[in-house]
Amino acid sequence: MSDDYLVRIGKLIRDARQHRGWTQSQLAEALATSQSAVNRIERGNQNISLEMIARIGEALDSEIVSLGYAGPMHLRVVGGRRLSGSIDVKTSKNACVALLCASLLNKGRTVLRRVARIEEVYRLLEVLNSIGVRTRWINEGTDLEIAPPARLDMDAIDADAARRTRSIIMFLGPLLHRMDQFKLPYAGGCDLGTRTIEPHMIALRRFGLEIAATEGIYHAQVDHSVTPGRPIVLTERGDTVTENALLAAARHDGTTVIRNASSNYMVQDLCFFLEALGIRVDGIGTTTLTVHGVPHIDVDVDYFPSEDPVEAMSLLAAAVVTESELTIRRVPIEFLEIELAVLEEMGVDCDRTTEYAADNGRTRLVDLTVRPSKLEAPIDKIHPMPFPGLNIDNVPFFAAIAASAQGQTLIHDWVYDNRAIYLTDLNRLGGRLQLLDPHRVLVEGPTRWRAAEMMCPPALRPAVVVLLAMMAAEGTSVLRNVYVINRGYEELAERLNSVGAQIEIFRDI
Repeated sequence: MSDDYLVRIGKLIRDARQHRGWTQSQLAEALATSQSAVNRIERGNQNISLEMIARIGEALDSEIVSLGYAGPMHLRVVGGRRLSGSIDVKTSKNACVALLCASLLNKGRTVLRRVARIEEVYRLLEVLNSIGVRTRWINEGTDLEIAPPARLDMDAIDADAARRTRSIIMFLGPLLHRMDQFKLPYAGGCDLGTRTIEPHMIALRRFGLEIAATEGIYHAQVDHSVTPGRPIVLTERGDTVTENALLAAARHDGTTVIRNASSNYMVQDLCFFLEALGIRVDGIGTTTLTVHGVPHIDVDVDYFPSEDPVEAMSLLAAAVVTESELTIRRVPIEFLEIELAVLEEMGVDCDRTTEYAADNGRTRLVDLTVRPSKLEAPIDKIHPMPFPGLNIDNVPFFAAIAASAQGQTLIHDWVYDNRAIYLTDLNRLGGRLQLLDPHRVLVEGPTRWRAAEMMCPPALRPAVVVLLAMMAAEGTSVLRNVYVINRGYEELAERLNSVGAQIEIFRDI
């Protein structure tokens, strides 16, 4: 094997081991070898046989280190099948990544329950582990335990992992209280056009943070004598901007007022978590948040992130486009009410149970049952608005739903520069979508979906929309390189298969 190949295999083994929550010593014990040998393998400095690769795969219960599984993951979809039965909504991707960043505020032990096991979470765990934070999966891999070191080693940060997630930007808020200066790699994530960090800086400068950007690195300098003397007014009612301001305010010794704040689901979850850390937050669910900061946080905290409304919308769209009867359980209804109102206007037939509390005790859940429906295009355009409006991340699913409806639907995705363009990938599957400009798409329905082979769009929600259309198309489709879907969904193919889909995961050998 070439040295480059050994390094690639080593990284795959390291990732699989960390995802399992094992130390190098634990893996060495399972393989009846030494910790130093495992260390050499993971660094690509050890020749490794195919037999050993297979043994490691068996020990870690991970396909990722099995022969032929080093390349990109693809999906083969046999479409035209009806779904049936029931499926549970997983915990929120965006809440989980915010809470991982928020764990840096706490010197004590943090346990997050039923954390979404997705690539975005894995990348953040790799970053946290690299700077000295100890993490391990507990309770058969369903929950995550996080224990910070006395001092973070920012010089050892895993830059490759950091650049693969935009969530790294939310390290700024917690870190500004822990050190005078530090460096972070540029944030990555989905390809959704140009997004600057200036809205974040407008908020964080009020806590003394200044950043210089050079050669792919943010160089942060903190003046701890600077404190917000008046309310912070966010110039963008963004989710991560609000979360960063909350994270900075959490350990500010005083009261911070944040205006024009997002009140979206992941922001509310972060506020609930901060309260569990002993921080009082007034105005949760509104656009004005008042944070009563605590300068030193050292508590053992146990928290349940709430369910993901965007995943719920994905499953709802899957039922609609495949003309299926499906029950979607544990739906956070507060964050889907506008979407459901629009769908009912279009003719979607669905029932909901009475509301019940999520495990965090705060979020309201229902079970939704969707039935095959005759759809008409909505009278008004589909466009997102900050909560409590139609969720920005739910807009793409209306492209597939509108394509199943009679008439023309205008979708206006004014937030992102590129995402509307990716929706036109549905034309490869028989859709009739006309791009009017980078933000507006005209959808003509109904659509006779047809199978196709294509590359996955480089943005999470449009990628899932393409998968849903493939599920509705008669014949066999192939969606190549679905890493972006795995960034935000846990075992989506397997879970859809459990309710009647036929999706095969494969890799090139």
